[in-house]
Amino acid sequence: MAEAAACIDCKPDEQQNSSDTVQLPITTPASPLDPTTFVPPAPSITPSITIEFCDRCRRLHRATWVSTELFLTFPTPALRSITIMPLNAEDTAGRFRVWLFLDDKPPVLVWDRKVEGGFPELKVLKQRIRDHIQPGKSLGHSDK
Repeated sequence: MAEAAACIDCKPDEQQNSSDTVQLPITTPASPLDPTTFVPPAPSITPSITIEFCDRCRRLHRATWVSTELFLTFPTPALRSITIMPLNAEDTAGRFRVWLFLDDKPPVLVWDRKVEGGFPELKVLKQRIRDHIQPGKSLGHSDK
């Protein structure tokens, strides 16, 4: 049975030999406010949405509320899945990002709380997503 690879954030046991430890290249941390350096999570099916949020900030209710509203506005097949991804690390502190994944296109960062200066108004978020997946669709009161 093969040994599981150690997480790069975990410290190796003192008992391990240095020859057993794999050295990973050190990378420069990305700017937390530069959207061009953000790495999106991999989607399962498209079109889909992934909502990343800081679990330590207790944003689960906001993420589930946003996902419910998006499914009500863009039912299948417009959106095939919405993933809610809690994160709990120093570099993800305060994060609330909404990603849109479409067939054969790079992921679209629809919203980032730190870059935009706050949480999304649902109206604005729906309009941004609509412009990518169903241009011209009326959002009713959300278009006013």
